[in-house]
Amino acid sequence: MNGIKSGAGRLYGVGLGPGDPDLMTLRAVRAIGEADVVAYHSARHGRSIARSIAAAHLRPDHIEEALVYPVTTETTDHPGGYRGALEEFYEKAAARLAAHLDAGLTVAVLAEGDPMFYGSYMHMHKRLADRYTTEVIPGVTSVSAAAARLGTPLVEGEEILTILPGTLPEEELTARLAATDTAVVMKLGRTFPAVRGAFEASGRLAEARYVERATMAGERTGDLADIDPASVPYFSVAVLPSRVDTPRPSGKAGVVVVGTGPAGPLWLTPETRGALAAADDVVGYTTYLDRVPVRPGQARHGSDNKVESERAEFALDLARRGHRVAVVSGGDPGVFAMATAVLEAASQDEYADIPVRVLPGVTAANAAAARAGAPLGHDYATISLSDRLKPWEVIAERLRAAASADLVLALYNPGSQSRTWQVGKARDLLLEHRSPDTPVVLARDVGGPTESVRTVRLADVDPAEVDMRTLLIVGSSQTRWIERGGSGTGRSIVWTPRRYPEA
Repeated sequence: MNGIKSGAGRLYGVGLGPGDPDLMTLRAVRAIGEADVVAYHSARHGRSIARSIAAAHLRPDHIEEALVYPVTTETTDHPGGYRGALEEFYEKAAARLAAHLDAGLTVAVLAEGDPMFYGSYMHMHKRLADRYTTEVIPGVTSVSAAAARLGTPLVEGEEILTILPGTLPEEELTARLAATDTAVVMKLGRTFPAVRGAFEASGRLAEARYVERATMAGERTGDLADIDPASVPYFSVAVLPSRVDTPRPSGKAGVVVVGTGPAGPLWLTPETRGALAAADDVVGYTTYLDRVPVRPGQARHGSDNKVESERAEFALDLARRGHRVAVVSGGDPGVFAMATAVLEAASQDEYADIPVRVLPGVTAANAAAARAGAPLGHDYATISLSDRLKPWEVIAERLRAAASADLVLALYNPGSQSRTWQVGKARDLLLEHRSPDTPVVLARDVGGPTESVRTVRLADVDPAEVDMRTLLIVGSSQTRWIERGGSGTGRSIVWTPRRYPEA
């Protein structure tokens, strides 16, 4: 409740619940009983759902203020357009209520559901609550009512619930639905075809339920896929219920190779989140597998980092037995990672009928470059310094070729406990083609708890400071390196101009 403001009336924002008058709270009933003025919103037809819910508690001596919207979904000739028409309406409605409050009267603004949850009341609250003593009385939302009427848990344990307006663009809805565990999509009606399309595109249509006018007369529930779009009113919601203890929806068996980015959940794309959530089995190097949320009913298969081929064949064998399998890779799965191993194994005749998809992820090079500034702003080459799968002579030749072409270099796998000399060899080779002052970004554990990103001169690169978790970005002759904020007080910024000088 807001602090008392002298010489003025009291404002109530009264949540009425989802529709059944029996779901009004005792506090809501008392607030209406204390009010001198009862206000409620309606469309131009004059019928107010909020008033109908509270009708049994209205008295003949109540002053009623019907706040009639000038537009709902139709067009308007207002000079400010649809938004301008509504802003003018809210200002005038707030002024009408303020006149009663200034006279010392108590005003109760009725709101379906909860006043602060997609409700009309909040527009009055923002214009009046700083001037008058105000209390907001929460109500049961349509989200809770829908879950109750379905008789299905909405969210459990560590599941994430996402609430979305159906007015979002279909592509945005698709991404959000793919990335979450459970969801409720509000405001259907004319948006229903796009909402249904988003559920289908995200692979969640088989799980989705539909609730219309929850707890009200004319209530209807069912599977979203079976609902006729022409029959859907505004007061309906689409629900993705909890997956805990619920049979996983059937889907086409296959393997999807996903990139988790360089570190934790912040680097996952919505498409990757959706693929991981839909999988029956998750396969990967244990370190990368630990980045994936644990989901009930999902099997996890961790292994060592040096068994890529075996891991790929294991995943394909699971898919051949009818499983949906996600193979987890760090960074982008197609950059020195698992996509190649899976596709190589899948090229064998025995796996010819197994679908394989590759979903991109944020690469270590891109992540390191973003932390440093924009060193990859012009042409660059990506080279692995690991000689485990190719001879050092091949690596050295490629370094010379890229250096002589004046390309920026992103160097992966620079060193490990068993490989301690490659960084020094690469530095000395590059110094044959680059100035000793060439900036080199040393990016370690980007996005992780021990992240360290700093820039040194090429001549000053110390192999002892580089390990397997470090990525090096070596600038070209055009790469710039400055200290923003002054020497010693700011941070290093490295970038490579997009314009290359004329020959």
